[in-house]
Amino acid sequence: MLSEIGACVLMPTYNNAGTLRDVLGRILEVVEDSDTVIVINDGSTDETAEILADYSDRIVLLDNGINKGKGFSLREGFRKAIELDFEHAVTIDSDGQHFPEDIGLLVDKAKEFPGSVIMGSRNMEQDGVPGKSSFGNKFSNFWFKLETWITLPDTQTGYRIYPLKPIRKMKFFTRKFEFEIEVIVRLAWKRVKFYPVPIRVKYDMDERVSHFRPARDFFRISVLNSVLVLGALLYYYPKKFFSLNTLRLIRDETIKPQESNMRKAFSLAFGTFMGIFPIWGFQLLVGIPLAVLFRLNKVLFIAAANISVPPMIPLIIYGSLLMGQQVVEGTIDHSSIFSLDNISQNMFQYVVGAILLAVAAFISTFVISFILLKIFRKEPEGIKQENS
Repeated sequence: MLSEIGACVLMPTYNNAGTLRDVLGRILEVVEDSDTVIVINDGSTDETAEILADYSDRIVLLDNGINKGKGFSLREGFRKAIELDFEHAVTIDSDGQHFPEDIGLLVDKAKEFPGSVIMGSRNMEQDGVPGKSSFGNKFSNFWFKLETWITLPDTQTGYRIYPLKPIRKMKFFTRKFEFEIEVIVRLAWKRVKFYPVPIRVKYDMDERVSHFRPARDFFRISVLNSVLVLGALLYYYPKKFFSLNTLRLIRDETIKPQESNMRKAFSLAFGTFMGIFPIWGFQLLVGIPLAVLFRLNKVLFIAAANISVPPMIPLIIYGSLLMGQQVVEGTIDHSSIFSLDNISQNMFQYVVGAILLAVAAFISTFVISFILLKIFRKEPEGIKQENS
């Protein structure tokens, strides 16, 4: 089966002894005896080494020695797969959530679209899926769309088929969970196609061990998304959408010498307002048509609306809860302020506070930017005559 697309299986594992034997055994039942299964032991301290020793004649084993992260393990797996001259790599998690029997579904799609990334798409709305996993996936899907302009139903899945040819020439920077975001975004920037395939998923809380640490890993992912958004704005979007003439149009739209300082300040202020207004994921969808309707500076509006980049989101949430607390009865649990439970329990307080914060940001941005423009930019002649 795997030989049809020149693929091997890569499975990183870390302290998943409770599910490892079952998952690995089922993988070996699905693939042919001649197929290669590469397992990367990421410094496990449980019975993982003993379990893998039982399969030494069927697997290629890589051992990191100490725990270095899922991303590092995948990178080592890619390196070995490339060394063995494979064209594709099927990645699967060892925690039992994936069904090895679905490998054939991914392979069939890879045969139909060779050289593409095949993403096993989980049904995140089914019973038993943890709320934080569903929210995290929606959050990831949004930022992937923003960074690549590609819509996928499940960007956090670890069940994928990667084409190794483009990966061969890439140098990666991340080593933890965020690597799975970095690699697909950068493959998208290389114009690699993506195709989702519906797969089954199992979340058994009694046997599944997740090593995702929400605070630490969410911060790392947020920092990565900030860098990727910047890269998309400076590199990917210009390369994908813009000709030299289009770049000149954007420059001219930004400068607009005949545009008044008040209109420029209003554009910045409205962008800041929409970036904070509590309609996450829809700020630009709603704001851009309004900017066009009010004849605002679209480039300045979009630039200001990006106040809601990932590192700023915790500050915006915290500021909104504080603002809301001034007018709505509610409390803030500082020990878990960014948890979904805390936000959902204080949703009305957050929404009211976010609206107030957006209004305050609008006023302050308008006043500050208008003053600075008055100081450093001459008002166009036509505007002066109208004001006199």
